[in-house]
Amino acid sequence: MEHTIIAKTFKGLEEVLAKEVIALGGNNVEIGNRMVSFTGDKEMLYKANFCLRTAIRVLKPIAVFKADDADKVYEAAKKIDWQEYMDVNTTFLVDAVVFSDNFRHSQFAAYRMKDAIADYWRDKTGERPNVSISNPGLRINLHISNEDVTVALDSSGESLHLRGYKVRNTEAPINEVLAAGLIMLSGWDCQSDFIDPFCGSGTILIEAALIARNIYPGVFRKEYAFEKWKDYDADLFERIYNDDSEEREFNHKIYGYDINSRVVQIAQENVKSAGMSNIIEIQQRDIAEFEQPTEKAIMITNPPYGERIGAVKGGNLEELYATIGERLKHAFVGCDAWIISNREEFFANVGMRPSTKYALFNGNIECEFRKYQVFDGKLKQQREKGVDIKSAEERRHNAKYKPHKKNEDGSWTREKTGEEGDHYFKAKPFKDGYKKGRRDERLEKGERQERGERKDRGDRRDEHSRRLSPYEQRRRMFEAMDDEEAEIIKKHLKKWEK
Repeated sequence: MEHTIIAKTFKGLEEVLAKEVIALGGNNVEIGNRMVSFTGDKEMLYKANFCLRTAIRVLKPIAVFKADDADKVYEAAKKIDWQEYMDVNTTFLVDAVVFSDNFRHSQFAAYRMKDAIADYWRDKTGERPNVSISNPGLRINLHISNEDVTVALDSSGESLHLRGYKVRNTEAPINEVLAAGLIMLSGWDCQSDFIDPFCGSGTILIEAALIARNIYPGVFRKEYAFEKWKDYDADLFERIYNDDSEEREFNHKIYGYDINSRVVQIAQENVKSAGMSNIIEIQQRDIAEFEQPTEKAIMITNPPYGERIGAVKGGNLEELYATIGERLKHAFVGCDAWIISNREEFFANVGMRPSTKYALFNGNIECEFRKYQVFDGKLKQQREKGVDIKSAEERRHNAKYKPHKKNEDGSWTREKTGEEGDHYFKAKPFKDGYKKGRRDERLEKGERQERGERKDRGDRRDEHSRRLSPYEQRRRMFEAMDDEEAEIIKKHLKKWEK
């Protein structure tokens, strides 16, 4: 029997998730804001949790109704046949997400929902079930948008980004769901080497290895919320868990680098925990020492925004991004590089024009994910040779690309988008295809404006660089996070002394 399923994700990854759902066998796929809805049976619900790389949480709606105040939520919730989903001795928890002027306090709606469940059982048995915050037997999701109310069972439990393979983390690690989304957005076909020169705890490397081997992220997970449901089918889930028929060999290598040996050690421990030491190689290396790969490769990286290297000024980080651009131009020829970052100034210092962009969030930080194609020669020469610079998918995306909103000073806004507080709604059926002939004139106008702004920024950057010696430029790039890093920086700076 098929029923509606909702998979939540981060803003900007909806289409990636929709393609995952279709490939997994989901029907009636609809894409919305931070979510994808589809239909499927119990097996599909289990697979969605176990297999989807870009889903944060998987919900099973059990009731949809209208309500304009908390008392009406109570009345409608009490009519739900709760004995189908729980017993009187089942502990439960209600998570509420409210986007409505009629409900000024989301927790009050959650309280009334809890009252409805408790009173349902009191009327039926004379007893009331208990609420458990830490380890409930049933997680219930209450979503209110204006007067539209959806009650759903949370089949995931903890967020699905908590894969279970990490032993330790570094400062400001990238979310596993976002890391997988970046790789899938890049279109990497797993037929080349993979490089991350700012690997941190190794998240992007491990997610790339799982994709390359087609190993589902759920293999590391200890438990899911649906394992506590009344209708849980242990045999069915065991078959899903033990089915490795889709796994494949990977005949290339995945490389990660970081300047700090302590960070490298953490990444190596995580890689070992994930069982990927045979295809992932991690070394201590500065981006300034990056060398041309011997084999064709793709680079996907999340450079520092300021957290990992201390309280540094923006100008110091701009020099870091200038170094990234210089290394790409001279030591990554013939390859594609993807960079996610949070400021236009950083991208400007890369010094290259991206072929495509995606507006994403890293936690609550507005970011862009940009692709740089590194040619031997100029772009114009490649076009004259008849080289197809952009794929049909990239042209389709670029035609409808919408950047983050900007403040009056040109900086990106800082919209708060916590995972548990994400608002979602149905939009329209998802169709995976590219319609030729469509052109967005506003995009073309925006590119012309961006070229002018980039030239102005480049002139200012050149003037700033002339005022500083090479040693001073390099010194200002980093601030040591610990004694070990201080020694690394001191050793490296000797190369730049006059």
